[in-house]
Amino acid sequence: MSSLKEKTAKGLFWGAVNSGSTQLLNVVIGVCLARLLDLSDYGIVGMLTIFTAIAGNLQDSGFSTALINLPKIRNRDYNSVFWFGVSVSITLYVILFFGAPLIADFFHQPCLIPLSRFIFLTFVLASLGIPHSAYMIRNFMNKEKAIMGFVALVVSGTVGIVLAFNGYGYWSLAWQQFLFILVLDLGRLYYTRWLPTFEFDFAPIRSMFSFSNKILITTMIGTISNNFLTFIFGHLFTAKTVGSFTQAYKWDTMGYSLISNTVAQVAQPVFAQVGDDRSRLKGVFRKMMRFTAFLSFPLMFGLCIVSREFIVVTIGAKWMASVPLLQILCVSGAFFPFYTLYQNLAISHSRSDILMWCNVGQIALQLILILVSSPYGIQAMVVVYSLFNIVWLGVWQCVAKRLAGIALLELLRDVAPFFLASVVVMGLTYVVTLPIRPLLLLLIVRIVLAGGLYFAVMKVAHVAILEESMGYLRKRR
Repeated sequence: MSSLKEKTAKGLFWGAVNSGSTQLLNVVIGVCLARLLDLSDYGIVGMLTIFTAIAGNLQDSGFSTALINLPKIRNRDYNSVFWFGVSVSITLYVILFFGAPLIADFFHQPCLIPLSRFIFLTFVLASLGIPHSAYMIRNFMNKEKAIMGFVALVVSGTVGIVLAFNGYGYWSLAWQQFLFILVLDLGRLYYTRWLPTFEFDFAPIRSMFSFSNKILITTMIGTISNNFLTFIFGHLFTAKTVGSFTQAYKWDTMGYSLISNTVAQVAQPVFAQVGDDRSRLKGVFRKMMRFTAFLSFPLMFGLCIVSREFIVVTIGAKWMASVPLLQILCVSGAFFPFYTLYQNLAISHSRSDILMWCNVGQIALQLILILVSSPYGIQAMVVVYSLFNIVWLGVWQCVAKRLAGIALLELLRDVAPFFLASVVVMGLTYVVTLPIRPLLLLLIVRIVLAGGLYFAVMKVAHVAILEESMGYLRKRR
């Protein structure tokens, strides 16, 4: 138990370092690129996101998750997944290469033909690192992931900024994506030292298929859920409108991903090691829910109240149309990290069927509601999207009750104090700082005041998560 607790704490620490450094660099790079590029540049690249994401799901087909979840693993398992991913990705690239004119016609953007053919190369590159990534997650190599992620961002971001400065427009975003994946692949190879062999044995693929195929369907549905708004907006609205939404969605995703990625790097392996001990699993799950709520609510509600000054100060007034969209998305973004825990709980029980059907239901109902609200404009569609994602957590809570005996009232007692404290602190901060006019000063004061008040509330209340986190940090010194 102590060994697992230490692994979890270490994994969360390096997961936080990885996510924190990644998002900090993403902020710097994102600000530079947004100042250099037009709204339409982001809109054009954003239209292709759903295609690259779905292709990435297909090349993986859930087998990386299956590798992580295997009780015992052999080299032939990794090798089989590698060659499967490579063969699928090449096939998909050929299909999308010849389908590029159809994509360009759908979005009424002829420039998408050469652009898409280049961007689609990224999922071919990504297929080379699938087994390496699974190996690193399975062995809690979060420190190494943090290092290679940092290097990949620096290299790709620097090249992207240089190209944008020299007038390459949306091609700078394309090259940034390509180089990021390339450097990640090289980093994974360096740290794992694993190379595939030319033994084309797909027996492990067949043995993992009953589990992985449901993971595949689930991840594809999740991908569609995360990207179908951009896809729909790309058909209904101008490239500039899509660019405004893409910018808002990007900052919202960066915010909640800081928490989600931190938790995701330890949740599945920890839940899998706990096994069928429901009492122990329940305790671990509730503790991770408290940790998630402790960080997610103040971060996302805080981003909500500083959205206007953050956007104007960092990337400029030309992006003002993104502000109301970002504020709406931040509300639901505060709840998104909980999905990570619920989904990994199901995966650790090898219940990929539950994961699949929950996501099927979510995307089906979500899509209907979005289309029904489309006559009322983009903001109404984003509001419906956000509210639905909060409400759907109730379905996942029923799953947690069934798998681990976790009652709704127990979880409400765990997360409600952090929710209420965050709402009160952010509301008070917003009202108190209203008289401040200079936007840069307003941004700084709101961040410092909100962070200080929230920390003080947690300290006075003797919140266990804060005390344990500070204790772990002092121990590392």
